[in-house]
Amino acid sequence: TKQTHTDIIRVVTEEDAGTGLYKPAFPPCDGLVTNTPGLALVVFTADCTPVLLYAEVTGAVGAVHAGWKGTAQDITGKAVEAMINTYGSDPRHIRAAIGPNIGQCCFETDEDVPNALLETYGDSIFPYISKRGNKFYVNLKEINALVLRRAGVRHIDISDACTVCQSHRFWSHRVTQGLRGSQGAIIVCKEVSP
Repeated sequence: TKQTHTDIIRVVTEEDAGTGLYKPAFPPCDGLVTNTPGLALVVFTADCTPVLLYAEVTGAVGAVHAGWKGTAQDITGKAVEAMINTYGSDPRHIRAAIGPNIGQCCFETDEDVPNALLETYGDSIFPYISKRGNKFYVNLKEINALVLRRAGVRHIDISDACTVCQSHRFWSHRVTQGLRGSQGAIIVCKEVSP
């Protein structure tokens, strides 16, 4: 995908697949959903939050790149909504995995980030934002988990890894000041057994 920190979710099939991990002509989006057997969905991160979704009954899957801008635009909720509307997935049967990202311990921001999140989610995110001096520290993993719970998802696994604290294991945009690679979060729609 060409990720641009949006709330755009694309429903994809084998016609959308490239020949590798990147398809240059693919339209910008930060989330993908499919129910095409064998199709792998990939999102890349280097401090942003990767979210993977699997609907047990319908077999549909989703992959979301949820940076703070996408999170503030409810991209994770929109991915669940796309799975419900497109494939008839019941959110109670969706399993979610929230991967390594910049943790609240290291995600220091100015007030624009909490203000954008407050505008979308209201006071419910106060437990996930702390203030030290003039800076704010935001827990994007827990905010995305809150979004998933609001959408009806009950099975949520959350990584405790911080890409900044563990930059020896993960790429971190902040640690490298942009001179970095990315890690990929990949989920494959199950192949149908013959």
